[in-house]
Amino acid sequence: MSKAVLLIQADCGDAQSVREALLHPGDGYFQVEWVTLCSDGLKRLAEEAKPGGQPTNAITAVLVDLFLPDSRGIETFDRLFHLTPEIPILVLSAAQDEDVAKLAVRRGAQDYLLKARLDDYLLPKLRSMVERAAIAEALFEEKERAQVTLNSIGDAVISTDVGGRVSYLNAVAEGMTGWSLEEAVGRPLEEVFRVADATTHEGVQNPMKLALLENKTVGLAANCVLIRRDGSEAAIEDSAAPIHDRRGHVTGAVIVFRDVSMARALSLKMAHLAQHDSLTDLPNRILLDDRLTQALALARRHQKGLALLFLDLDRFKGINDSLGHAIGDRLLQSVAERLLACVRSSDTVSRQGGDEFVILLSDVSQPADAAATAEKILLALSLPYRIDQRDLHLAASIGVVIYPHDGTDAKMLLKHADLAMYRAKDSGRNTYRFFEPDMNGYTADGQSIESGLHRAIERHEFVLHYQPIMGLDSGVLIGVEALIRWRHPQRGLVLPAQFVPLAEESGAIAPIGRWVLHEACGQSREWRDAGLPPLRIAINISTVELRSKGFVEIVGGILEEHRLGPGDLELELTETFLMRDSNSTAAVLQSLSDLGVRIALDDFGTGYSSLSHLKRFPIDTLKIDQSFVRNLATDPDDASIVSAVIGMGKGLQIRVIAEGVETREQLAFLRKRGCPEGQGFYFSRPVSAREFTQLLRRSATRSPVPDGPEAPIPLLGLRG
Repeated sequence: MSKAVLLIQADCGDAQSVREALLHPGDGYFQVEWVTLCSDGLKRLAEEAKPGGQPTNAITAVLVDLFLPDSRGIETFDRLFHLTPEIPILVLSAAQDEDVAKLAVRRGAQDYLLKARLDDYLLPKLRSMVERAAIAEALFEEKERAQVTLNSIGDAVISTDVGGRVSYLNAVAEGMTGWSLEEAVGRPLEEVFRVADATTHEGVQNPMKLALLENKTVGLAANCVLIRRDGSEAAIEDSAAPIHDRRGHVTGAVIVFRDVSMARALSLKMAHLAQHDSLTDLPNRILLDDRLTQALALARRHQKGLALLFLDLDRFKGINDSLGHAIGDRLLQSVAERLLACVRSSDTVSRQGGDEFVILLSDVSQPADAAATAEKILLALSLPYRIDQRDLHLAASIGVVIYPHDGTDAKMLLKHADLAMYRAKDSGRNTYRFFEPDMNGYTADGQSIESGLHRAIERHEFVLHYQPIMGLDSGVLIGVEALIRWRHPQRGLVLPAQFVPLAEESGAIAPIGRWVLHEACGQSREWRDAGLPPLRIAINISTVELRSKGFVEIVGGILEEHRLGPGDLELELTETFLMRDSNSTAAVLQSLSDLGVRIALDDFGTGYSSLSHLKRFPIDTLKIDQSFVRNLATDPDDASIVSAVIGMGKGLQIRVIAEGVETREQLAFLRKRGCPEGQGFYFSRPVSAREFTQLLRRSATRSPVPDGPEAPIPLLGLRG
């Protein structure tokens, strides 16, 4: 039987990818209803929210891209969630929008999924999400059924005479007390109907005596249990009332009671689930907020300090996506256990959702105490995790705030801890950072950069630097990579890592990318017109550029304008990029390859794509990431990885370039293993076009080096 899923997605290609990912007829088949606007999605969900029945094809889940023509960002999620909070929502996110997706999870979304992972993970994630929602609904319905049942079944009834001796039990009372009517009649009520406090197990006043004494209907004290004849217990609710004769005299009393064990247990379970994470059983955001509020009140009253640690796992997303959510869930459970072992019983460890945790340290006298706990946590989390015969490795970034120095209320402390955590990530990860006042400008700083991007081209603020690519056997300069820099009027030279992500998010990357293509190809033509040797020129491209309309035609037009052949251009993309919209990506890359443009896979070895992608996509070049090259001489694992990639390149007839070559030892290793090309500071840093022209002239006058891995490469002037 099919289940209806509402897809809110403006991009036709993304919508088609979702449909294809869910095309699995049979048990658990999902039928997709697709709308392109948030407003249309709200109209459809409004039908679900109408009282008096459900539509024929009820929506079981919502898949939504938060960036739509009529609604953008977290506002999209808030509108949908406000209308039907009971329907699970899965956010479909581009990589650059992942922070917005995480925020949606914090606000109530079931989960999020990068669009690049649709093919492999959408169906199992959606099934899991729908199953979890069904379980929650079943639990709610069970509670409702229990309540109706308890109101409908016959209650237990016991009556006594005026002296408090049992005169009657009905069948239900017999079953609940363990006493038959014949055995119970004439016995004191306290012997047949024994009640005690559920917590202390001390006896409580029998309501029957109180009803006789006060001549009115009374109820049993809250949280009481009936102790049966065999010693077992049952939670009960009851009421007792006096029995009068025709003259109004009290002649006895009757007590009516019922077993509420199931309802009480279910109530406790529901209360627990409402305040705890279902996967790790840690306190969730609701319970953390409550405990933080209480801790702040105590800290103010007693003039003491407390600390808050905001923790985000490093590299968890890759493990979760590559090995599956079952492994990811067990890994999160192991993390939760280790965190609990690092703190005191009076502290609180909370899971906020995804791979984020918050630790509340009560009664912290000085920042050094919080630092010691952060260091203890980092050490504990860095130890290997053994799951399904695999040794997995994690790290964490932690932001730390201290009350009252870094904030006086819960909202401010959480915000500042979050900012400090991101500063820890920017500091290299696997570390912690205390909040500092200048972090408040962190977001504003990014907004300032974003606003300047849109004017940077017209103000001629961008410039290209060029880094040589060397033939390691010949010592000849055989290629060049063009690298963009931003000469900001106030900030000076800004590197790509600081503005490219913002450019992608704001939509400025497409015109910037076209400028880079024009500038680099134009410079290549200048070198050729000056009689210098022709070079293959490599340029980085982004997700947004490749997906932009007419990208292949734009590339062809620029090459024709500057009188370059398609083989003179190499476009570099990262390994992770291949996983984004893989169907449309394959088509565009194939078109570029058919045109004759070379395709290079940058930072190879750091992503999570399958090696099958080397067969599926028209890859001409692999660039070994500099993180592996850096430790060649000291880390046997890195040396093995580099050797394996070189061998794989030879076997697949794919060119291999080693990035980040900085030392003679690294160069000797690479030449000995037969790596054909290299790039890095050992040869030259990225330099301006004028400086690179001089390098190219000098290189053109040199003779190739003798054959053999031990032969020296003449580097005169290249390292400058």
